Amino acid sequence: MKLDPKTFDSFYRVLTGVVVPRPIAFVSTVSSEGVPNLAPYSFFNAVASDPPTIVFSSARHTGLKRKDTLANIEETGEFVVNVVVDDIAEAMNMTAAEFPEDVDEFEISGLTPIACDLVKAPRVLESPVNMECRLNRIIPLGNDGHVHGLVIGEVVLMHVRDNLIDGHRINHQLLKPTGRLAGSMYCHTADVYEMPRPIYNSEDNSA
Repeated sequence: MKLDPKTFDSFYRVLTGVVVPRPIAFVSTVSSEGVPNLAPYSFFNAVASDPPTIVFSSARHTGLKRKDTLANIEETGEFVVNVVVDDIAEAMNMTAAEFPEDVDEFEISGLTPIACDLVKAPRVLESPVNMECRLNRIIPLGNDGHVHGLVIGEVVLMHVRDNLIDGHRINHQLLKPTGRLAGSMYCHTADVYEMPRPIYNSEDNSA
């Protein structure tokens, strides 16, 4: 089967069903008026290490309502990415509804806002990893009423719960990050295995 995104209905559902599992950026922001916002995004990844850089994509509007996360980042130039783990997955899901601008998703979810060190946006206390970020740029994507913003941010400080890190490695069995699949489906990611990367040695291939 060949699927043309221009003619195949609900191509989005197929795309999000095969690009899996996706990490979830649980993004906390604050407006220029001081109103906090918290929302999940699964079009998210790390894209560079020096400087440490992450990206996530957000629609600019849902219906007639603007997306508060994107608007707040444009206003303040700052945001926090909180890692979603199994223990807070249900609370994260509660924030996915399109609430009015004056609704505090921290209160809706029962999660606790805590002050950051370098940015004004709050981080989520219950998340074991928080990345304080400053905006690099927002790249406009899409057209015909489907406008998105690709947010590129530099991680300026990371908070990691002490028991999760050993030297330079994260213990994923303890972290238990939640993976995003398609539709309303999620997955656990604690079932892991190791596959060392091969190293090319020219002497092994000499005649």
